[in-house]
Amino acid sequence: MSKNPDLLLPGVPAGRFDRRRLLRGAAVVGAAGVLGACSGGDDEEAAGAASPAAVAAAGGASTEPGETVRIGFSAPGADHGWQAAISQNAQEAAGQYEDVELILTEGNSTNEAQIAQLRTIIGEDLDALVILPYEGQALTDIALEFMEQGITVVNLDRVFADERAYRTLILGDNYGMGLSAGNYIGRELGDAGGPVAEITGIASLELTAQRSQGFRDALEGYPNVEIVAQEEALFTVDSGLTAAQNLLQAQGELAAIWNHDDDQGIGVEQAIRQSGRTDEFFLVGGAGSRQVMEKIRDGDLYRATVLYPPTMAASAVSLARLIAQSRKMGDLAEAEVPKSITLYSSTVTQDNVDQFIELAFDS
Repeated sequence: MSKNPDLLLPGVPAGRFDRRRLLRGAAVVGAAGVLGACSGGDDEEAAGAASPAAVAAAGGASTEPGETVRIGFSAPGADHGWQAAISQNAQEAAGQYEDVELILTEGNSTNEAQIAQLRTIIGEDLDALVILPYEGQALTDIALEFMEQGITVVNLDRVFADERAYRTLILGDNYGMGLSAGNYIGRELGDAGGPVAEITGIASLELTAQRSQGFRDALEGYPNVEIVAQEEALFTVDSGLTAAQNLLQAQGELAAIWNHDDDQGIGVEQAIRQSGRTDEFFLVGGAGSRQVMEKIRDGDLYRATVLYPPTMAASAVSLARLIAQSRKMGDLAEAEVPKSITLYSSTVTQDNVDQFIELAFDS
């Protein structure tokens, strides 16, 4: 397929590099699972999510085979469950389309390594690139190079510093996660209220600040609920354990804890159980791991989790395919795929966990 002339910016001719290819996977998982063009928040009446395969099957003409497209995929290395699920969802999504060839780069743990990997595929006659950058600002220039060569760039989750560096942006709703968590806790505690605490992810990240702000904004509507403590974790099990230990040693009575990330939540839960305080308060998670959803189903310490779906990678592959084929999203009136999509941060509880568990990732 020829490059999209509407994407071309002044740039240099594409060079040729060694090929790194991966054949399409055989697993059938839908790519369009959670394309909600709305922000997260109080989802007390949120609609249940169908399985990804069922949603994709309902996509109508947009799922019919078209001209074959070559889509590059790049993401940081899988150092925790959510990140691993990003790459898995992208590969499985490509596998459902007979007209998609997915070209993978190796996982990486630095900006420099990701840039180097991208240079191995920029000359691969790509039609599109789906990329979750290690850091959006640091990867902006290389993304611009792809766009300058007429290669559609779909920017996943971490935003480039220049809008010209991507055709479409797919985001999780970090602020909406906080809103959903705060509204759930506020409703559960009701008029009685009580002291609550927050275990964040990496404090220096903008996404952490957005999640915390949403949490605080939601709880303004519940005057009897007070945030009494905040501890930082680092999205890892060990850091979750340490953060929760510090929190529980410093705080007396608590009514609820919101932990931003279900991967680090393994350590958080371990610390709570070791403290013997499991009957004192309830726990709300973040992101939506399968392990946490199973605990919610069992009526355990976890009462809920708020989603940050890694299925966004499947959606990104699906949209990259449509853009490269000059097709639209089947259920929208617009003639082209939107510029940006923000996923909805649903709240998963015991009442609706069976509707969401197929979208979960393994911690």
